[in-house]
Amino acid sequence: MALAGVRVLELAGLAPAPFCGMILADFGAKVIRVDKSSSNVIMDTMARGKKSIVVNLKNREGISVLKKLCKKSDVLIEPFRHGVMESLGLGPDIMLKENPQLIYARLTGFGQSGKYAKSAGHDINYVSMSGLLSKLGVKNDSPTPPLNLLADFAGGGLICALGIVMSLYERTMSGKGQVIDCSMVEGAAYVGSFIWKSQKLGLWSNSPGENLLDGGAPFYTTYMTADGKFMAVGPLETKFYAELLKGLELDASELPHQMSFSDWPEMKRIFAQKFREKTQAEWCRIFDGTDACVTPVLSFSDVALHQHNEDRGSFICNDEGELSPRPAPLLSRTPAAPNTSRDPLVGEHTHEILAEYGFSQREISDLQTRGAVATNKAKAQL
Repeated sequence: MALAGVRVLELAGLAPAPFCGMILADFGAKVIRVDKSSSNVIMDTMARGKKSIVVNLKNREGISVLKKLCKKSDVLIEPFRHGVMESLGLGPDIMLKENPQLIYARLTGFGQSGKYAKSAGHDINYVSMSGLLSKLGVKNDSPTPPLNLLADFAGGGLICALGIVMSLYERTMSGKGQVIDCSMVEGAAYVGSFIWKSQKLGLWSNSPGENLLDGGAPFYTTYMTADGKFMAVGPLETKFYAELLKGLELDASELPHQMSFSDWPEMKRIFAQKFREKTQAEWCRIFDGTDACVTPVLSFSDVALHQHNEDRGSFICNDEGELSPRPAPLLSRTPAAPNTSRDPLVGEHTHEILAEYGFSQREISDLQTRGAVATNKAKAQL
């Protein structure tokens, strides 16, 4: 796999850091999640392919253990607010002296500097600070957060993984590690570069929900079908729009021009009435194989069963029958090979990892006795 041989330490956190670690693990990196000693609760729902060690960072010897692990690792992912790692004596200045080749990835909401660097926040706060939340919503309503996808996962975990891979590549030439300051505010804004750089095109001149690409256009929105499901409609180009009208059995000469903005509400009403005449399956039979840019809005229970996704194997199951997306993108020579076994228990691999990193059996036993590390063996399922 593409990242085979790369050793990653991921300090346990929520959402973005686990996603970043899972991406690296899916593509071959050996990812060790460093869990807190005070919790047996698994908060990481994206632990595929990882192993878990419990290290007590409130214990002086626990801090020494993490330092030793970092000396033999390629990447450290830390998700804490600015100043936390420095207060533990684990800041990048110290850690890169210990291991000059270490990639030290700092994944935070507001970044390592600025007024809000030490402030708490969540995805909605980071998206609001990126400017993008002001563009998201429906007509005559308040801005609508896009789940927690834009900052936590796109601008956070994914951008951080990109930074790590770029840093690993640069290290092959310089032989040196570096610090990654991954701010979810800036990551979300960067993901939204098209929105920023298309301001002069007039695509976002109107209020949210009234523009070409935010549901304002009758040909770029969703419509309910006769069975209460939905179809996604997106034929922006004239020739594709003609295919939409053909499928709906509507005569273009009897409708306003496609780009007649003032007529969009009425056109929406006409299209909505048409889509309510047939079920989702019936509309799929009409539009599949055409360039009308009309597709079903698939539910989580339907998505893996759709022929296109099934043909590509776009979704995979683990050993417990849990469905999730297959890693993307597809690489022709070194594709991802996601682990299908269950997620690790907190501290399940503590002993194994310490031994692998050169700790003797006596040292491991002493560390456990003094509360620097902890282990949690999986019970046999009889």
